Amino acid sequence: MNLHNKTAWQIALINAVTDPEELINLLELDKNLLDAARQAASHFMLKVPKSFINRMQKQNIHDPLLRQVLPLGIELQTSNGYSADPLQESSYNPVPGLLHKYHGRVLLTLAGVCAINCRYCFRREFPYKKNTPGLNGWQQALDYVAQDSTINEVILSGGDPLVVHDGILQTIIDKIADIPHVTRLRFHSRLPVVLPERITQEFVDVITSTRLKTVMVIHCNHAQEINDEVKLAIRMMQDANVLMLNQSVLLKGVNDNVDTLVALSEALFAANVQPYYLHVLDKVRGTAHFDLPRETARELHSAMTGRLPGYLVPKLVCEQPGKPSKSSVYSG
Repeated sequence: MNLHNKTAWQIALINAVTDPEELINLLELDKNLLDAARQAASHFMLKVPKSFINRMQKQNIHDPLLRQVLPLGIELQTSNGYSADPLQESSYNPVPGLLHKYHGRVLLTLAGVCAINCRYCFRREFPYKKNTPGLNGWQQALDYVAQDSTINEVILSGGDPLVVHDGILQTIIDKIADIPHVTRLRFHSRLPVVLPERITQEFVDVITSTRLKTVMVIHCNHAQEINDEVKLAIRMMQDANVLMLNQSVLLKGVNDNVDTLVALSEALFAANVQPYYLHVLDKVRGTAHFDLPRETARELHSAMTGRLPGYLVPKLVCEQPGKPSKSSVYSG
């Protein structure tokens, strides 16, 4: 493979582990896991950067980072109440590449891939092929935004928008900034955590190059994910006045105890990130083994409030189709 003219983060992305056997060998796991991992990966592929694997404990099938990425045979079981599109996002997809679910903001699915395939991903079956129109196809989505003066925020998501190289990002951001009623640009990305080398000074300059207020919502589920490289990436963005927020997903076997959740909030804040949302699992098929009863979620969240100051307690939320915003888990 020709890697000339590729940046460090692009090379790391190209070299991400996609073969279950390689992951099992790197972490010295039981080879009996392989057949089921291959079967599950044939439905939703394995993908994880090596730098993220380096934060996992070898020979530990229960490692909280490993559990987020290792394909398991249980994913192939059918579970009542779980579907391909639990949030009914297809109902809020008026033009290719754009989701308009909530008043005042729209989401652009800027990329159809991520740097990491989280096994609990609610968009693991999202129709990205028809929702990533490419640079020449984004004008229809931008026209939609321009024609609706109630939209003041554009969210770049995916997939993961940070897998797009800086030149394309600059073009899209400039076009968004040309729409007078848009005032905020928000990113939803896992890359600052799983591939922190993506955060270069050039990237930071791109995302802060316009009049738009920039918000970066990272996705981190466990304090073990935050190493020195992640902290440096976060600091680079914060130094450029990017508002740093985090959203997590409550996952059985990963972060479903109060000590782990408290440690996550403390680690985030120490790294200059504000805990923002703690999501209960979206019921996409193949993820039931990560789910927890709502009452358990409420108990864990309540216990957090007894251990942390209010500004370190993320909102416990779920997403329900047709609702005007994310919903508090306490109300349902």
